[in-house]
Amino acid sequence: MTDDAPVRVGVLSLHTSKETKAILNAVEDLGHEPVWLRRENTAISIENSEVTLEPDVDIIANRLLLSNTEEPAEGLGLATTFERIRPMLNTPDAVLGAIHKFATGATLADWNIRVPDALLALSNDRLNEGRERFGDVGVYKTAIGTHGGGTWKVDLTEPVNPKVGNRQAFLQEMIDRDDEAHRDLRIYTVGDEIIGAMYRYAPEGDWRTNVALGGSVQDASNDLPEEAAETALYAADVLGLDYAGVDLVEGHDGWFVLEVNPTAGFKGLYEATETSPAPYIAQLAIERAGGEVDPERVEGLSNTLDDSMPSSMPRPEPPTSEEIPMIGYIEDVVVIGTSGSRQTLAKSDTGATRSSIDTSLAAEIGAGPIKSMTRVRSGSSKTGKARPVVDLVIGIGGNQHTVTASVEDRGHMDYPLLLGRDILQHYRVDVRRRADSDHPAGTEADLEE
Repeated sequence: MTDDAPVRVGVLSLHTSKETKAILNAVEDLGHEPVWLRRENTAISIENSEVTLEPDVDIIANRLLLSNTEEPAEGLGLATTFERIRPMLNTPDAVLGAIHKFATGATLADWNIRVPDALLALSNDRLNEGRERFGDVGVYKTAIGTHGGGTWKVDLTEPVNPKVGNRQAFLQEMIDRDDEAHRDLRIYTVGDEIIGAMYRYAPEGDWRTNVALGGSVQDASNDLPEEAAETALYAADVLGLDYAGVDLVEGHDGWFVLEVNPTAGFKGLYEATETSPAPYIAQLAIERAGGEVDPERVEGLSNTLDDSMPSSMPRPEPPTSEEIPMIGYIEDVVVIGTSGSRQTLAKSDTGATRSSIDTSLAAEIGAGPIKSMTRVRSGSSKTGKARPVVDLVIGIGGNQHTVTASVEDRGHMDYPLLLGRDILQHYRVDVRRRADSDHPAGTEADLEE
């Protein structure tokens, strides 16, 4: 690359998100060349001991979403391959230490950064022996999770499991300073700078503050507590992240780091602060690769979250039917809660927006706690019935899905679990395939649903 040549900035992202598009657009607006590294256009070749990347880039910004995938190790391996042959922002080692929430806590605590007390145990007995020190109510989390999925506020007078499905889980102290609406503080860092900060408030009927779950936001950039600001920068630096959303909560004796997100979203931050981190990430990548940008141009671009489709978007290839897994009309599944799991039969219903679980089964596996109430219309009813809504993990074949399911009395139905479009969107439904092959088709109970 010559001194005046544009830097080719690759954004490694297999999904189409506002954040990825905004970073690519910012690279182009800053006078450099964006390259979207996706399934449709990317390959790495080894020939005669020479490694080549198609399309070639000078540096890579890692935006792989690993927290909500079933096989995060595959993504980490892919990112590691790229990182071995090109400079990368948010390296796989740093990302791994951030997406595993207990590893994050252990690392930060070892560097004298305050985090909530927590306990991870590999055995059921050890985890439940230690749960009393957290009081009657605590936080129960899967070690890897995102958007508030895999996080529960639980009654610790009841036992919990060391794993939720195939994912390790742990207990964490509940830090809540007062009885007002639960809130936390997200600080977005790029390099050694704070780009913006916001308070996030939990929606009514929930205690989690994630914007993806309906939480509200408030700008905190201009009155950011000094302790919180210093802690956020230090936490991102200790974990080795080039950009991150650092989540903190204020206790009676100061600020605690809850999580550090290497692929934090931009939507909530922009809504609160009218500042987009995308141009600052683009600037960091360009300058790290030896290029130059105009800082005033970066600041000007940050006033807009440009998530329009970038010119570097590869031509999409429609998935073949072989790439989409098949699911039966009646399927054998595993449902997982905080206190157990059970194998059961589930019915596929493409007419249902969300999945639903029978009340007794939900109680048996410890589904919940109740997040909110939803109103479900049935038949000719115009108003519908109010039903509680809980987080639920459903295993189908080798895949696991965390969904927000409604709880209802399905005792008069043939199947205790109904799979809605929140799960079926990932499958092709074969109505002729039934896990209960001896069951008569089209019973009256089925038709009522």
